[in-house]
Parts: sequence; structure tokens; C-alpha cells
Amino acid sequence: QVQLVESGGGLVQAGGSLRLSCAASGDFVSLSDMGWYRQSPGKDRQLVARITSQGVTNYIDSVKGRFTISRDNAKKMVYLQMNSLKTEDTAVYYCNADVISVVSGRFIRRNYWGQGTQVTVSA
Repeated sequence: QVQLVESGGGLVQAGGSLRLSCAASGDFVSLSDMGWYRQSPGKDRQLVARITSQGVTNYIDSVKGRFTISRDNAKKMVYLQMNSLKTEDTAVYYCNADVISVVSGRFIRRNYWGQGTQVTVSA
């Protein structure tokens, strides 16, 4: 159906930058709201940033001013630019997207998750 594949994770020192990418593929009409979530050991998965199909964004307070979410609808991709990284940003980051598909001749919105990419920030 639809696949979301993250890339760009890795090891970086505190204060450094990293850019995550998420590529959507499969048979669908368009991508609706997209976002990035993260999960650290012993903690619940949390929303980091979201962006609507019109480009409206929101972020959790802890990343405001440091992270920027963006999208390229033509390329079917969403990005997360992470600057001034802190050790507490260490987590597995997951791409999430609402996808519009045609089912039995009708437009249907479905939600999908990527497999996640590890981001490790060292002190």
C-alpha cells in the first residue's frame, strides 16, 4: 500500500546538526498531514513536529527554534532539520503521514508509520 522510509539518522555531538528525511512510496493520491515522532528507552512515543498539507507547522516546546519540519509534495518527502542538538534529543525518530488513497472509487485518508531511524547525540 504505502511505505514510509526514514533516513539521515546517526551519531552527532551535542550542538551539532542532523537532517532527517522521509520518503513516501506506494499507490496513493496525495500526502496529507505529516509529522515526526520520537521515542526514547523507557518513554512514550511523542510528537516532535507536524506539518499540514498547506504547510502549517507545529512543534513541541522543547524543539522550537532548533528543529524545522518541511515537505516537498512533488518529491513526496518530509524533512526534519535538527540544529543545536542536545543529548535529550537522543531517540528513535519515526515518520508519520496521513495518506489520501482511492478505495472503491472514493478518497480515503489512512495513517502510516515509518520504521524509525536512530538519532544519538553524545555529550
